[in-house]
Amino acid sequence: MDEITTVFVTESREQLAALEAALLQLENSPGDDDTLNAIFRSAHTIKGGAGVIECDYIVAFTHVVENVLDKLRNREISLDADLIALLLGCADHIGNLLGVLESAGAGPDAARPDADLAAEGEALLARLQRDWLSGARADPASGPPAAMAPPIEASGGAAVETDCWHISLRFGADVLKNGMDPLSFLRYLGSIGRIERIETLADAMPVAAQMDPEACYLGFEISFSSNADKAAIERVFDFVRDDCTLHILPPHSRLDDYLALINGLPEDTMRLGEILVKVGALTQAELDEGLVQQQRPADAVAQPAPGAEEAAAPPLGEILVEHKVVQPELVEAAVAKQKQVTEKKAAEARLIRIQADKLDRLIDLVGELVIAGAGVSLLASRSGIGELVEAASLSSRLVEGIRDAALQLRMVQIGETFNRFNRVVRDTSREMGKEVELVISGGETELDKSMVEKIGDPLMHLVRNAMDHGLEMPELRAAQGKSPRARLELNAFHDSGSIVIEVVDDGAGLNRDRILAKAVERGLAQPGQALSDTEIFNLIFEPGFSTAEKVTNISGRGVGMDVVRRNIQSLRGSVDVSSTPGQGSRFAIRLPLTLAIIDGFLVGVGDAAYVIPLDSVVECIELAADGVERDYVNLRGEVLPLVRLRQMFAIEGEAPKRQNVVVVQYAGIKSGIVVDELMGEFQTVIKPLGRIFRHIKGIGGSTILGSGEVALILDVQALVQRCATSEEQRARGVSPSRTLAAPVRA
Repeated sequence: MDEITTVFVTESREQLAALEAALLQLENSPGDDDTLNAIFRSAHTIKGGAGVIECDYIVAFTHVVENVLDKLRNREISLDADLIALLLGCADHIGNLLGVLESAGAGPDAARPDADLAAEGEALLARLQRDWLSGARADPASGPPAAMAPPIEASGGAAVETDCWHISLRFGADVLKNGMDPLSFLRYLGSIGRIERIETLADAMPVAAQMDPEACYLGFEISFSSNADKAAIERVFDFVRDDCTLHILPPHSRLDDYLALINGLPEDTMRLGEILVKVGALTQAELDEGLVQQQRPADAVAQPAPGAEEAAAPPLGEILVEHKVVQPELVEAAVAKQKQVTEKKAAEARLIRIQADKLDRLIDLVGELVIAGAGVSLLASRSGIGELVEAASLSSRLVEGIRDAALQLRMVQIGETFNRFNRVVRDTSREMGKEVELVISGGETELDKSMVEKIGDPLMHLVRNAMDHGLEMPELRAAQGKSPRARLELNAFHDSGSIVIEVVDDGAGLNRDRILAKAVERGLAQPGQALSDTEIFNLIFEPGFSTAEKVTNISGRGVGMDVVRRNIQSLRGSVDVSSTPGQGSRFAIRLPLTLAIIDGFLVGVGDAAYVIPLDSVVECIELAADGVERDYVNLRGEVLPLVRLRQMFAIEGEAPKRQNVVVVQYAGIKSGIVVDELMGEFQTVIKPLGRIFRHIKGIGGSTILGSGEVALILDVQALVQRCATSEEQRARGVSPSRTLAAPVRA
């Protein structure tokens, strides 16, 4: 796939995402013209880009969708849930067509969609044509304004004082290829009236190297004086009606029509007067007179005194409004359009697209730089040369800055992932007959791009599972005194060097007894076995486990939740469940911020070195005498359970007389890790362990020290959970296990 096609596919997928979000927003606020215009622009942009790369099957499909959206903008058809669902289906189909283009490339000789995909597209187009373009569902009360509608003075509906029709015309690219001459239509238009003013628009004109001599790139804004009615003017363009975009505003049109035209203008840098003239709200003569007035001194008679500052020229918009040649609302809309174009171009100038593999390569090189820097610092400290130590320290700080900046390049907001679930919740709730409100918060929270890509599937399972198992039907909720409209929340926030993603519902909650009974039935628990709520709720993550009474196309087969836990654990994360009967459930996913480079705290046990993620470290204390024989110590009145690395990893040798405790925290729970030596902070490049070590608990990876030796990275989550499990076992009179791994010989 060539570069221009790659750019088109990338930008078209962004436009599709914006189109889908806008459709969902329009469903909740059907009268929002700005949202409707944004939907139209997205579809038009995709169609125009597809025409540039000669992808005719995307052009043909999107053209029909654009016609429906055009009728919506002109109030010729009304919006309802069926049309929203159909347009969302069309957006999905365009996404599938982009997939075909991505795999096959562009051009006249490129591969076409297969039979099934083509049939799907034809079915969607048939529904659009039958139900929406044939006029069967046209809204009789929402047609175009009458030719001589009386002026209405209400705000937002005032009449624009002009005796001319305004015709906004954009010819399609294939007009010339189809044997049509655009100028002939303009000449014929002059036979039924007089063209008072014509503005030629060439905003669609590509650079000369990309220009097709057989394509038409022109559009026109026309002020037309005639006694003909709107139907007669439209008939002038009958032969090119399918190959052009045509808007006709009658004399004394409502202000809202001109506001819509301003919003639909190309996003080119234009002055205020140019915008108003292009849409026909202002004549060129009126603009010229306004500019003359603007150039005059503030006082047309008196000249400013010597040494006095010359008065600033009044804004053009104020002059035009003062002379009553244009409405204030139109000036405000034109100014807003200017600001929108300026901000968009400024934002585009600040962005640059980089291929993900180049970014990954940069991160890998930064990781190697961190390791090499650690080696330099070690050699400098051993040399005892003060200047060398100072230079190495400065180098380490610079490397740390480079590391942080490089990692920040991979950080993206999770809001884009969250927003995808608006469509999921809408479609699933309608399919199940439930009323669900999705509430998203914390979308600005950032985490590593690789995690964002991998967290989507687990979140999908949790959301669909909550809607199927957790949320009740509206009638049942009303009978229980709840709102018939259920609430589903997606939330994200940072906590202790991790990111927490929550899926919360206000449904029935997890049925503890049913889960336990199912576990006994499947042999996952023994009858009469005492299990805590946490242990029972975690049974839902076992492979094949399901309490659903019937299988649906959403859930009930016992697959999904085990995939959720496995995928999250592969990201060095965890998932916790809490539930209250009748009030709902909460699934909390906790993930590290990055999988590449972290700040660590280096400790030693015997001759082995271990790294503890620095974000998890609370403080370091000396192991008191009473903690030598016990598995807990008193930390300022708080019981702190201990994890002894020497015992856990079966490290041989005698412990030193003085030991230290590194107090760590995970998910609000504290534990103490007993070590022999505290070796200080250490920039840690995370290296994954081989598959042979994947079952070892308490180890999250490895890293290379400045000396070239390998140090293991401790999994604080597993260690804290081990302490919590040991406390529960001890409370039930069960002797906890002290060893989690095979012996490690020093």
